[in-house]
Amino acid sequence: MNNSSTSCGGETSPLFPRPLSHLTGAQRRVLSAAQLREHGVSAARAAARCGPGGPWQQFLPGVFLLHQGPPTSEERLRGALLYAERRPASGAARGEVPAQPADRPAGARPSRDTAMITGLAALTLHGFSSAPALTALDHIDVLLPRTRRLRSTGCVRIVRAHALPAAEQVTGLPVAPVARALADAVAGLTDPAAVRRMLTEAVRYGHCEPAAVVRELSQARLLSRPHVVDAVESLLAAGRALAEGRLYEMVRAHGLPEPVWNVDLRLPGGPHLGGLDAYWPDHAVAVELDTRAPRHGRTPEDEAEWSECARKREHLERLGITVVHLTPRKLRDSLELQATVVRTALLASADREPPARVIVLPR
Repeated sequence: MNNSSTSCGGETSPLFPRPLSHLTGAQRRVLSAAQLREHGVSAARAAARCGPGGPWQQFLPGVFLLHQGPPTSEERLRGALLYAERRPASGAARGEVPAQPADRPAGARPSRDTAMITGLAALTLHGFSSAPALTALDHIDVLLPRTRRLRSTGCVRIVRAHALPAAEQVTGLPVAPVARALADAVAGLTDPAAVRRMLTEAVRYGHCEPAAVVRELSQARLLSRPHVVDAVESLLAAGRALAEGRLYEMVRAHGLPEPVWNVDLRLPGGPHLGGLDAYWPDHAVAVELDTRAPRHGRTPEDEAEWSECARKREHLERLGITVVHLTPRKLRDSLELQATVVRTALLASADREPPARVIVLPR
């Protein structure tokens, strides 16, 4: 059997000296110029096959579809990554590290230099119902290090970062973590309702914690936009509701005594001591949920609130009340451990000096 192929110019040579059997699906239908060269296809031959009436088409600079007609969503994603992984010929001389291929084997760990899908396309891949379908996106956002010199083109929009996060593998593709993808998506959105839906979904369905989202939005300098600030308030409210639900679950699933929920404490005839999420009056043990933004994402008003909360905890401790400080991440990642912490505090109350008398009021 003759294993040669004739180009449009009549030249006969092996078209694919290396077999394509190890490639499947979109990996076989969309290839970079470098990958084609590995299979014996020169730049001239590729250009000829993309000519009028040819079987191929050039999708992006240096990226080819080995068929006619529009690309599928998967082909667009892989093509965008292949374009972003292009390196100038002198890259090795400048000490650049070769990028990881878009067809990385399943389970392989992406490097910190890996181009990755971000923005709306990444949220769609992460399973967000509030993100558009891939077929509805005009462009694919690809995250690259700031030092890479590559322009947006066609359906690819380049997004740059000082330091890339660790990519997550989704459907075999390197994808930005949810918090980073959210920030990149929000940067291009002006619809307040769409921003609020995405941020709320991220927390309500456990994609990530509110603090991680606020951190990325702050680093992207998006918290100066009024519609983003409004959406963050909804995000933090959703995060608090979720954390409260986990706190209820911790008490009931791990057999802790039932506390009084959401109360205010006062000294008899004295000042207000502050609100608590859960309180065991017989043990003088309290739980306080901290769902506030991380330190680098806070305004001066937030800093004042943080200082006030710290003073409240110190005051309660001086009165003999043990305050257990819990965060949404602790409740999500180690519910049993947090239940043990609270149970230990309840048991230790018998060995402490009696606390000051306080009045417990519903909040």
